Amino acid sequence: MKLSTVVFVTTLVQGLASMVVILPASVAPELASAHGVEASLIGFQVSIVYFGAMVTSALGGTIVRRWGPLRCSQMALAFAAIGCSLTTLPWLSAIALGAVFIGFGYGLTNPPAAQVLMKVTKPANRNLIFSIKQTGVPLGGVVAGLLAPTIALQFGWQTALLAAAMVTVAVMLLIQPLRAAWDDEREPGLGFTAAPLSDIRMILRHRNLRLISMASFAFSAMQVSLVTFAVTMLVADVSFTLVEAGVVLAVLQVFGVSGRILWGWVADRLGDGNKVLLGVTLITISAAVMTGFLDPQTTKVLVYVVMALFGFTAVGWNGVYLAEVARLAPVNQIGSATGASLFVTYFGVVLGPVAFAGIYSKVGAYTTAFSLFALVSFMGLIFILLARKRAGKTSP
Repeated sequence: MKLSTVVFVTTLVQGLASMVVILPASVAPELASAHGVEASLIGFQVSIVYFGAMVTSALGGTIVRRWGPLRCSQMALAFAAIGCSLTTLPWLSAIALGAVFIGFGYGLTNPPAAQVLMKVTKPANRNLIFSIKQTGVPLGGVVAGLLAPTIALQFGWQTALLAAAMVTVAVMLLIQPLRAAWDDEREPGLGFTAAPLSDIRMILRHRNLRLISMASFAFSAMQVSLVTFAVTMLVADVSFTLVEAGVVLAVLQVFGVSGRILWGWVADRLGDGNKVLLGVTLITISAAVMTGFLDPQTTKVLVYVVMALFGFTAVGWNGVYLAEVARLAPVNQIGSATGASLFVTYFGVVLGPVAFAGIYSKVGAYTTAFSLFALVSFMGLIFILLARKRAGKTSP
């Protein structure tokens, strides 16, 4: 396997799955209007997505071992396309079911990627390569933020979702020739019975894996709340149009891409991913607090600056985190450790938007809710500090 091919394909799969996750949020006002509900309820749709992701993430290590990383990636794209298509149907129940399938797909992106990336990377470039692969998440957001609102206003929000489903299916078919090389170590007879519990027990047994997973719970809650509610916040509290807010979402995601690459590079140079996560968290807390001061009188340049800083950190931590999980995991269980750790991560995503929506219902402003949500990132900071005391150790 060539490094360039592995990085390109895993990033592409991650990007498409992430695009599908973010699409409903990027057209939330139009989607909510079509169904006669409040736009803030998009938080519940996102929570359902990540509930589905938790399910397949817990099984991800076993799925990779049984069918191979390439087939697992194709399954991720198939689930995403099905979920995206279901979301276009004119029933709220179809949106909920579509969210489950989108989550199934998203949960199957990282375990196969971690497995193949560990084969083609070295300690000297691992954080950077994992971070480059994770740029697929904000890149998917860039596409969703730039294209979906415009398509939704011109041709309807259903058209934006169906177009994404078609592209996802096309890529699923195009990567098939790679299967012989990627899936040569699969174990066809492997069962599923004890997989989720055994993988999660592995995380619980290793103190630093446990702590970094708990930190990712907090980081993911903040990240998904930012991506989910950014457009609605800008429209409702800062008087941006839907298209203007979509551009800001795209800018936020572009800085997320830059952050992932930069933080990965810094972690490799320092040889200390934990220290980088510590710094990223401190900046995220600051950006969340600053968001609370945005209003219709705030200059658009300042809005862009604050949201760019927010995206640079709150969306930029993932690659370093996944590289840390891969570093701390037993050599032959990297996919399983990644899936189990992401189970905890996605639990944060499930609860994050619901908690954020609950805070919003009490304070009545999305900007104020973001300031208060900084406490969630502070919780992640505590876990990183605890892990730092035993950096590099994987024993209980």
